[in-house]
Amino acid sequence: MKVARHIVEGRRKKLADLLQRHRYLSVQELCREIGVSEATMRRDLVWLQQHQMIMRTHGGALADFNLRFPSFRQRRTVNAEAKRQIASRAYALLRPEMTIFLDAGTTVFNLAELIRETPIRPLTCVTSSLPTADLLAEVQGISVHLLGGQLLHRQSVLVGRGALQSTKLWRFDLAVFSAQGMTADGLWNSQTEVVELQHALLAGSARHVFLVDSSKIGRTTAHFLLPWDRVDGLFTDATQDTLVAAGIPSHLTVSDHLAIAGTASSALAEESEESVPVPNPEPSPDLTFPVSLL
Repeated sequence: MKVARHIVEGRRKKLADLLQRHRYLSVQELCREIGVSEATMRRDLVWLQQHQMIMRTHGGALADFNLRFPSFRQRRTVNAEAKRQIASRAYALLRPEMTIFLDAGTTVFNLAELIRETPIRPLTCVTSSLPTADLLAEVQGISVHLLGGQLLHRQSVLVGRGALQSTKLWRFDLAVFSAQGMTADGLWNSQTEVVELQHALLAGSARHVFLVDSSKIGRTTAHFLLPWDRVDGLFTDATQDTLVAAGIPSHLTVSDHLAIAGTASSALAEESEESVPVPNPEPSPDLTFPVSLL
């Protein structure tokens, strides 16, 4: 039986609004919310994607990333002080002569600001972030390189086939990443292209760390990025009690609300103990690691 046009249009509007609120839902969740079969839901999702209202993913859909995801400027204002504190601890890992990758997260951008304020020279910095490249471009002694790829203008990030191809030109001493969610399972990000790029960069990095503020705890997004047993290091402002309550593994050791931990953390810990110029020094805890991993 053919369904009236106004009913179909109303259902699709409700579906688009639902995804706008939740960003991502699985097909099964959407079917329960809307009250239709999976076949009908998939037809509606195809129509919405064709009209650039949502983006289909494997097993679900999300509101169009580039149009609806908060802009770089908007994200900069969220948890700003925590992000600055997290970045200041990550800065201690940097050494002259390193080749590093900085991704397009706003906490990572705070790290770039610290590099500009107190440069570590010489340093080779590769990034997918236009604001980061622009910020560091004129700093003497720092060689700045952009990955290729498609520009997502609201996020000011380069992704896609060109970006993936250009990662093959580099080997990084350290890669610094962000994530949009962290749960007991691991780390999450919303966009397929971003996750694919991060996986390629992880493969080309000797070590890596994630900078994730506490507002991301308990949040899942469209794509699972990495389980905790594959994470070299994590910097966060979350307390140990908060991490434990969220089911995040207990080996994520926290010292005075700032932590770095993971399967490769002993090497990172050894480096962090060496003398480096810390910008705007203030009383702060040492970076600590799980005893089992030292």
